[in-house]
Amino acid sequence: MTQLEPVSNSESKPLGSPKAILFTDWDGTVTLQDSNDYLTDHLGFGYEKRRAINDLMLDDKLSFRDGFHEMLESINVPFDKCIQYLLDNVQLDPGFKDTYHYCYENDIPVIVISSGMEQIIRALLISLVGENAINNIEIISNKAVVKDDGSWYIQYRDDTSFGHDKSLSIKACLNRLDKDANPILFYCGDGVSDLSAARETNLLYARRGKDLVTYCKRENIPFKQFDSFEDILSSVKSIVSGESKLEDHMEKY
Repeated sequence: MTQLEPVSNSESKPLGSPKAILFTDWDGTVTLQDSNDYLTDHLGFGYEKRRAINDLMLDDKLSFRDGFHEMLESINVPFDKCIQYLLDNVQLDPGFKDTYHYCYENDIPVIVISSGMEQIIRALLISLVGENAINNIEIISNKAVVKDDGSWYIQYRDDTSFGHDKSLSIKACLNRLDKDANPILFYCGDGVSDLSAARETNLLYARRGKDLVTYCKRENIPFKQFDSFEDILSSVKSIVSGESKLEDHMEKY
């Protein structure tokens, strides 16, 4: 058995005292397609069964860890071909590059916190954003273990019901700040994998029409809907500059 280990960004690197941190999900948030859903729908057991599992997870009738595992188990395609399939089909949110450049120029860390697999995220990040982005955007995620015959399975980051409890990863990042740092915390997401992170930051951005919006409305969690990262960039700029307050951007139900 061979585990393909990507070159990881250090998760022990101090974060200093930034004015803000932009945490973001990857699949279906930074990208327009969720790579795991896309693989399941087209190379696995298909959309209908995947949506049924997704609804069970959203309603707390099935853990994300178990549901996600079942989805990925249905994909009987070598891992390298899965990556190429995604490189050929997955698109970047049109506003993400500008958001990334703004954050980089203003010393605002961009940290991807994902329930996906690091090898896939890295390949897409390099292809869609560029080589330099991989050095400037930290990735905290699950990984894939790839066997010699090309078959593979997901290696979860932790033992929680999420497989990767994003709230724990956010808290670990905050422990890397300077003692007196007090950054504004943003989180961007779209789906059930983001439920554990929904309450952990100052402002939650949820993609319009997706499951995270449904969850936030049901649980009375303040959030701001977005259609693209262009909306997020405008909002972040306004808050960081002091032109508006966090509460001005929150939708409550």
